[in-house]
Amino acid sequence: MQRTEALWQFTGGQGWMPLADLAATLVLSSLIGLEREAGQKSAGLRTHALVGLGSALFVNVSRYGFGAGDPSRVAAQIVSGIGFIGGGLIFVRRDAVRGLTTAATIWLTCAVGMACAAGLGVVAVFCTAGYFLIIRGFPALLRRLAPSLAAAPVSVALVYEIGHALLPRVLEACAAAGFRIVDTETEQERAPHPPDGDPSDALMRLCLTLEGRSDIRVLTTELAGLTGIRSVAVRTEDSLPGPRGGG
Repeated sequence: MQRTEALWQFTGGQGWMPLADLAATLVLSSLIGLEREAGQKSAGLRTHALVGLGSALFVNVSRYGFGAGDPSRVAAQIVSGIGFIGGGLIFVRRDAVRGLTTAATIWLTCAVGMACAAGLGVVAVFCTAGYFLIIRGFPALLRRLAPSLAAAPVSVALVYEIGHALLPRVLEACAAAGFRIVDTETEQERAPHPPDGDPSDALMRLCLTLEGRSDIRVLTTELAGLTGIRSVAVRTEDSLPGPRGGG
């Protein structure tokens, strides 16, 4: 009976202060997740909110759940465990590495949750603001201070015939030309004059957002020469729907 009363007692580790820490964590980690969701990254709002809230809960358990035990022991294991989630978000294909920024964001969200649960709310808010400064502000600052080093995103729109297995060749051509694929969008189109019963004339539109300092004209010329490619068009950074950099 005593165990049941302690379980639901609204004091100590189950009082207003720990709950306020969890609420602050949920807000801050959700803000980070919304930014990643807006960029259509592999880990979005739900992942970041869960990572932040889970990290804060672990710290609260280590502070209030084990009496006089060392709370740093559980907190240290969070840092090690979050590496498995971050490692699963990193993909390597030839010389292109994707997901590093997303993995680092997961790591930061974990730290924000731990800071909130440890009573370091001001530090957690400052680090969240720093995240937005780094993700949104640093690319623009780099383009202004060192335009030769900044890889401005370029969008290439392709219209190709379905059935030629073109997608792997397109991705290989982009990597070989020195471009990193940041984002992809596809939609099916109707051929202008499709012959009846000929599936090879079904068209697909592929929009690739690329980053790289190579000559985009060399890539578009190579893509236009592939069998099945109907058209290749290039859009500059100003016509892109939003910031996509970072992975």
